[in-house]
Parts: sequence; structure tokens; C-alpha cells
Amino acid sequence: MQLLFIICSGICTSYYSLYNTTMKAILYSMVLMGLFFSSCQNQHTKEEAHGHSGEEASFQFTAYQSGWEVFAETEPFIKGQTSEILAHITNLSDFSPLKEGTVTASLIVGTKGIRQTLEKPTRDGIYLFNLQPDVTGSGRLLFEIATPDSSYSVTINGVTVFADEHDAFHEAEKVAISNPNAITFTKEQSWKINFATGMPQMIPFGEVIKTTARIQPAQGEEMILTAQTNGVVHFNRKILSEGIQVSNGQTLFNLAGSQLVDDNMRVRYNQAKNNYETAKANYERMAALAEENIVSQKALLDARNSFENVRLVFENLQQNFNENGQVVRSPQQGYIKHLYVSNGQYVNAGEPLVSITRNKNLFLKAELQQSYANNLPFIKTATIHSLTDDAVFTLKELNGEIISFGKNVSDENYLIPITIRVENRNSFIPGSFVEIYLKAQPDTEVLTVPNASLIEEQGSFSVLVQLSPEKFEKREVKTGSTDGIRTTIVSGLNLDDRIVLKGATLVNLAGVSNTLDPHAGHVH
Repeated sequence: MQLLFIICSGICTSYYSLYNTTMKAILYSMVLMGLFFSSCQNQHTKEEAHGHSGEEASFQFTAYQSGWEVFAETEPFIKGQTSEILAHITNLSDFSPLKEGTVTASLIVGTKGIRQTLEKPTRDGIYLFNLQPDVTGSGRLLFEIATPDSSYSVTINGVTVFADEHDAFHEAEKVAISNPNAITFTKEQSWKINFATGMPQMIPFGEVIKTTARIQPAQGEEMILTAQTNGVVHFNRKILSEGIQVSNGQTLFNLAGSQLVDDNMRVRYNQAKNNYETAKANYERMAALAEENIVSQKALLDARNSFENVRLVFENLQQNFNENGQVVRSPQQGYIKHLYVSNGQYVNAGEPLVSITRNKNLFLKAELQQSYANNLPFIKTATIHSLTDDAVFTLKELNGEIISFGKNVSDENYLIPITIRVENRNSFIPGSFVEIYLKAQPDTEVLTVPNASLIEEQGSFSVLVQLSPEKFEKREVKTGSTDGIRTTIVSGLNLDDRIVLKGATLVNLAGVSNTLDPHAGHVH
């Protein structure tokens, strides 16, 4: 009985593990269920409408010209028989389907050719042609695309018209892509996501130093207003808090000193006003008497000097004060970074009241280990990765520059400081942190791919190599350094391999779903 119990327990444990594995795979597949369900419906519609079975032998042709991708699936071309051409036409600027436009398909062999023109697609991006060649031989397919904006042409060479049906289907089977591990991801699916393919690039790529930098206001961007007299703070608006935008010259609050015994601002203001009015009246009186030579020019000059001195004092007080005290105005357009006082609080002259920052330019302050000291003179640019919204910017995109790097280490942590100035973006918050990739002057060109094309799984990296616009091979690559935007490829990829640049994660998930359901997606 004990042996029977152990055997049953093992069976149950294995079943439970298999159940968990299957459920995880099913959950992955549900991510793309909407896309797959739509594609399956499309496939059944095509087969019913065209009598076109996915098991039939066919040729696949792909061309990238004039800003378009043309992916044509054709039945073998046989003299005297009608062959179906299913053309998928994609705009390479955003990898969207051609939704509106006239397309003419021509099959040209030697000096003879046949053509068919369709005014609109069967569905977005898909044009279905039927051509019956009357000569045999090697030729080409020509697709002439006329959109409301312009006209384009795409040529596919290497098309053969056979004389014998047996030879035609035998050749189609021979050139068919046969990769049991290929991931199927249809054009209809790729048109519904942020998707793109392209080639790896050989670009200059120098040493990269990755570090973290703190965002700080740039010099001249922030101003702190201080109290010029003793008084009680009175806000000029009901709500005055940090983060509120202010305009240049906007009144923020008053410092009232009318209730103070010493250094009463109202008393000082009224004294200055009375002195100004008295000096003004005396000067005007002396000027009138001088015209009649009743007073000397020296007496007139003394009266004028006295008036000017009093006027300067009064106008200075009048500009910044009134009978209620000091008027605190914003010196620039920006927002309140920090409010040091509360409504009704008493302050002394010289105390900070509020800090106003424009936040247009920012400093990124980073600190590097001493081992990078010899590399710093060669740092020419950088890439900035915002941790707020995961956006990545080049230093050029931010109109930035490397201001300086320290010639000595900090006394606090023995690190070398480096300062970068950049224009602000909404995702940059002073006081927060960003990742920066300091890039040295490149000396050699290396093979690189966009970071979005890499798939990471348990520390290993892969890319999706295009076998056809609807089939992709997952290939492991060895990566080198990265600048936050592109990554160098040490091995596993060739310069002429077309890879998935955008949407690689979803295509990879489609591969998981395909292992569960061999009928997921479609086969034309």
C-alpha cells in the first residue's frame, strides 16, 4: 500500500507540474488572442472566397523599393492557366497597410506581358490579382502603386512561368521556406501593432560609461526672493503653493509692517512721500522765482539736488512698497519651486520668502569612479534615459552639452564630478535621477541594433531574423556595450540580416502561442 501511495503521489505531482506549465503558456497566448482570432477569421474568409488552401504549393516574393514593402504570395505561374497573386503592400515609413490607392500588377516575360489593375484593396493592405500568362520563361512582376499623393513602382525579379504543372509545383515545393522553429506572424497582425523591420547598422561606436545623474536647476534658472523689511506676510491670492506657475512681474504677496512699533514700513513710506512732495513743491517754487531773478542760481541748484535725492528714495519705496508694506513680485516667468513662508507669518529683513525657477535648462550632475579619469577628456556626447517615463534622448535632441568634469575628486566620496546641461522635458523633475550613458569619441565602426529589437531571456539575448515578412527565426546573439539606444553585436548576426526593430516582444509571444495552436495566425 505504501508503494502504491508513492506511485500515485508521483503521478499527481507530475500532472500538477504539467498543468502549471500548460496554464502559463496559455496565459502568454492570451496576450495576442485578439490579433490571432482576427487573423484566423481572415484566413477562413480567404479560403472560402478564393478556394485557396494553405496546403497548396506557392511562391513568395518580397521587395523593398520606393518606400514600400511588397510581399506577394503567388500560385505557380503556368502557361495558359490563371494564377492568383495575393499582394500585401506596406508603407515603410510607419509599416502601415495601403488603405487607399490603385495598384496595377504586371507579369512581364521578355517583351510580352499581362496586367491587371485594382482600384481599391480587398482589405486594408491586401490586393488580390488573377493573371493568366501566355508565354513561358523567366520574367518579373511589376507593381505600380498610385496613391492620392504620388505614384511608385516596385519590381520583383526572378519570376518564372512554367510550361508544365508538375515542374511548377515541384519548384514551388523546393523553394518553400521550411523551418520548423520559425515564428509565424502575419501581415495583418503586424499592421495592428507598433511594428517595423530593418537591417543592422555599422556605425561608429566608442566606449560607453553608464552612470546615474541627479537633475538640478541650471545656474541663472532659479532666483530666491528675500524680505527687504520686517513685516507680516499676506498672500496676494487665496492659493499660493509650490508648483504654481507665475508670470514675470506678478505680485505674489505683501509684507505688512503697519502694526509694528519699530521699523514701521507705513511710517517710512509716508515720511518719504511727505518729503518728496515738500521737496517737489520747494523746487517748483524756486524755479519760478529764479525766472524773475529773485533767487540765485545756486539756491535753485540746491533745491533741485534736494528734490532729486528725495525723489529717488520715494520712487524706490514706491516701486517695491506701498502703504501696506513691501510688494513681492516674481522677477521671471516660471513656477514656484519652494515657498519658505506661510500666510500671516512674521519675517525679518533678509529672510528667504520664495524661490522661482524657470526650469528651462537643467544640470545633470554625475560622479564617476577614479578609474575613468583617463577616459573623461574623450567623452564627447551622452544618451539620457528618463526613469520617469522610460524615454531615451540623445544629447543633441536635448540641445545639451557637457559643461565640465572635475580635475580632482570629491572630499566626501572620492569620486570625479561631471556636469551636463540639457533643455528640460516634462519627464525631467529637478531633484530626481536619470541614467546617462557617457560616450567617448568613436574610433571604429561596429555592428549595432536598436535596443528595442533585443529579447532578453534569463540573461541571454536574441533577435528575430526575418525569413519572410510573415515568418521569423529567433536567433541568439552575443551583445557588447550599449548607449541606451543601440547595442553592439559581437556575434550571431550578419549585416544583411533583416530583423524586427519594433514589436519584437509581441512577435516572440506569438511564437509561444504557435507552439500551443498550430492553426494560430494564418497561412495564405
